[in-house]
Amino acid sequence: MAVCARLCGVGPARGCRRRGAAREQRRGGAGDSEPDTDTDPEEAGGGVTEDDEVAERIEGGRPAPHPAEAGPAGRAPLSLLELPPELLVQIFGSLPGTDLPSLARVCTTFRRILRTDTIWRRRCREEYGVCENLRKLEITGVSCRDVYAKLLHRYRHILGLWQPDIGPYGGLLNVVVDGLFIIGWMYLPPHDPHVDDPMRFKPLFRIHLMERKSATVECMYGHKGPHNGHIQIVKKDEFSTKCNQTDHHRMSGGRQEEFRTWLREEWGRTLEDIFHEHMQELILMKFIYTSQYDNCLTYRRIYLPPSSPNDLIKPGLFKGTYGSHGLEIVMLSFHGKKAKGTKITGDPNIPAGQQTVEIDLAHPLQLPDIENLRDFSELSRIVLEVQEQVRREEQEHQQEEDDHSQQAASQPAAKSLGAECAEGEETAAGAGGTAQDKAPASQPFVLPMGVISRNEDYPRTCRICFYGTGLIAGHGFTSPERTPGVFVLFDDDRFGFIWLELKSFSLYSRIKVSFQNAEAPSREAFDEMLKNIQSLAT
Repeated sequence: MAVCARLCGVGPARGCRRRGAAREQRRGGAGDSEPDTDTDPEEAGGGVTEDDEVAERIEGGRPAPHPAEAGPAGRAPLSLLELPPELLVQIFGSLPGTDLPSLARVCTTFRRILRTDTIWRRRCREEYGVCENLRKLEITGVSCRDVYAKLLHRYRHILGLWQPDIGPYGGLLNVVVDGLFIIGWMYLPPHDPHVDDPMRFKPLFRIHLMERKSATVECMYGHKGPHNGHIQIVKKDEFSTKCNQTDHHRMSGGRQEEFRTWLREEWGRTLEDIFHEHMQELILMKFIYTSQYDNCLTYRRIYLPPSSPNDLIKPGLFKGTYGSHGLEIVMLSFHGKKAKGTKITGDPNIPAGQQTVEIDLAHPLQLPDIENLRDFSELSRIVLEVQEQVRREEQEHQQEEDDHSQQAASQPAAKSLGAECAEGEETAAGAGGTAQDKAPASQPFVLPMGVISRNEDYPRTCRICFYGTGLIAGHGFTSPERTPGVFVLFDDDRFGFIWLELKSFSLYSRIKVSFQNAEAPSREAFDEMLKNIQSLAT
């Protein structure tokens, strides 16, 4: 601020006021550069001004002087005020919009320049990707500064990827700037069991600026069009939505019509098409439970997993088959010698937020030939041998840690921090290269006899397999336990998991959607997010 003030000629530097007065005297007018204390982004400018009127307003009707003529002949301008207003518009337009209110506090000249809509039009485009012809807003009396301050800047904290709190079911919401709207899109898996089909999506809410006073929030739930809603930012990385007209969610045919409509949208079929009684119960239970949240929802921020060159495949979001529960969304992330699959959507057995599978990248599996692979007992024998090996290694590792702790307690001079860091880096590097270094060429693959798969159209070749564990539990997440299984990597976009105890196979396919504002600011932020959603699920 002090730097801007000195450039302007009104700051605390010695002689600055004298220079400012002399300059105003040369211009033939009273000084208009008194400090301004306004800091609100909505007040940076305070009004709408046409681009071609800027020079006239600032210079009192005279043409803007050439930079060489702004001061005495033979010298460059000494302050920003001596620059042409058109050049100041370009300079101010290149600054982040959040800095402009501070700039408006410097003097009324800067404040007047910041009324220029060109500045805010550029900030809307560069910071939020608004590419529409914002000049059309002039018809409604809404300025680009209004769009920036009252819509984009005000609701910037809800942009990104979110998980709704719908009990065990969860969900996936992406809030984006779409034209002159901010829209919350709910992403839904394709209909079971078509795991390779594209994701479905529908709007849950939208925010737009209809008049200069404030932005309008509308609920998009139901089949009667947009209606009045409300959004509240609860705290950092959490917000809630509320519908103020829930009658728009109801149908004339009552709950039966609502259920039939929901079933067609959710499952792509009617209840008569579903012959499995247990599956019917699960579907009806989900409808009853999720219907309770049609008027108020809380969302918590989630991030896409960060990637590393040593990752087995690119981490991200996948659609997976989960038996009678249908298709669910799983986030695959890599953590050194481990890979984790975390549920973004869930079910009454394993709720959203829980770690559904864990892959041990340090223990690849050599599958038998195609004929022996059809024998489930042969596959079980191989996996259980590796499970026993992993158990022994964990015991040995725990014993080494205990011995090391005892030695450290008896020897005050422990090894230096630098040596510990070097050892940690070496371990991490070794873990990252383990999977790819041992990856063989593709090999034939077939499911063993007796293993159930919702989708029989799985790949018949795979790249590599690893030992892993899968989380199973009773209804209501009772008696959870991790059981052995096989992680099967088919290609860059598909993998599978064989649940030995359940004699079941899950096929996962990558979600190929470019989610906006979803990258984690750091690895630590992503790990903390995983811990938070898992603790909430527990």
